[in-house]
Amino acid sequence: MQKNCLRWPAERLRGWWSVPAGRALLWLAIVAASVLEGHAQSIGPVPTVSATLLRPAAVFDGQNLHPGWVVLVENDKITAVGPVAEVALPPGGRPLDLPGLTLLPGLIEGHSHLLLHPYNETSWNDQVLLESQALRVARATVHAQRTLLAGFTTARDLGSEGAGYADVGLKQAIDKGIIPGPRLLVATRALVATGSYGPKLATDLDVPQGAQEADGVGGIVRAVREQIGKGADLIKVYADYRWGPNGTAQPTFSQDELTLIVQTARSAGRGVVAHASTPEGMRRATLAGVETIEHGDEGTPEIFRLMKQRGVALCPTVAAGDATSQYKGWKKGKEPQPPRIQQKHLSMQAALKAGVALAMGGDVGVFAHGDNAREMEQLVLDYGLTPLQVLRQATSGNARIFHLADRGSIRPGLLADLVAVAGDPTQDVRAVRNVQLVMKGGVLYRQP
Repeated sequence: MQKNCLRWPAERLRGWWSVPAGRALLWLAIVAASVLEGHAQSIGPVPTVSATLLRPAAVFDGQNLHPGWVVLVENDKITAVGPVAEVALPPGGRPLDLPGLTLLPGLIEGHSHLLLHPYNETSWNDQVLLESQALRVARATVHAQRTLLAGFTTARDLGSEGAGYADVGLKQAIDKGIIPGPRLLVATRALVATGSYGPKLATDLDVPQGAQEADGVGGIVRAVREQIGKGADLIKVYADYRWGPNGTAQPTFSQDELTLIVQTARSAGRGVVAHASTPEGMRRATLAGVETIEHGDEGTPEIFRLMKQRGVALCPTVAAGDATSQYKGWKKGKEPQPPRIQQKHLSMQAALKAGVALAMGGDVGVFAHGDNAREMEQLVLDYGLTPLQVLRQATSGNARIFHLADRGSIRPGLLADLVAVAGDPTQDVRAVRNVQLVMKGGVLYRQP
């Protein structure tokens, strides 16, 4: 009986083929399958030929705009840049005209959480406690693709927020070409002092935490080494958090503990970034030798002068505070700024006056992935930076701060991570939203 069942479809198909209508149906099925296959292939990356000459209206090289320049890409590298008359296309290569577009280095996102999604969809507590890791990873693969297609070819992912080492696996899937996404620098679980982080529920319940707790010499050294061993590209530490009286932000780790974290990470070739918003948390992190301070909401002129002296950069994440304030009911543009936003403006003025290096990163995940340009826009429209300053931050500036010598600029020998946008983003930063071409490592993921 089983063999007859297996033969039945073939026999039935032979019967259909003998009828004109049957032949027509089968032919339509074959054509449909062919179309679907072709459509599926068009969704993924489009490999370029061995040499491609990109011919935009202008090239922003990471520092300045050059009208009339072209860029030659061979395999995964940039091999020539300059005026069209000075760059020849090798035999077998192809030109790619980009009229009206500005070619930029692939943008670099300085602060993201691919395993989070906007808090007005699901609260942070519920994401950490109620969403399975499988669900969070599945969502993160979409976040990675949206980030790449928005023109961000590299991203620092600063903490998996309760998802363990899932960011390491996400990075591996991208590197192996399994899913599209930016090149990732991952911080894995991040470090918090015991009792300082969340989620916090009833006092008689021990619930999973959004980061790894560690204290004292033995605990800190072990935790840092464990995260590095599991694949961390950098270590993130919470130098302060909202665990003071009435939920106020207060320092967490002692000066000695923070210094030990930096020393342990540095001995393994890793840098440390610090979540810090209070003056004391920022001071301790700066003296410990962290490379960037994230947020810095209550930074003072004195603290920013210290950061400048020690070469510590600030990643202000202005878009995150803007988003959460609106989630809480603030009607931006119609109501006065809430105290948190007013304080952010004061801290940014102090940072700019002190000359602290700024990294561009929005804390994406608090708001939607793919909307990464929101940080760039707000730095210009709300905080008074120029489009050119912000473009430099998002390209060559971030590359320098994050020690990425192979990207962030357009010059021979660097990775062919390139983005083309309509208009001139050096004059209007909002042009970075109009992405027409995305190339990562010489592979086209979006083209006009």
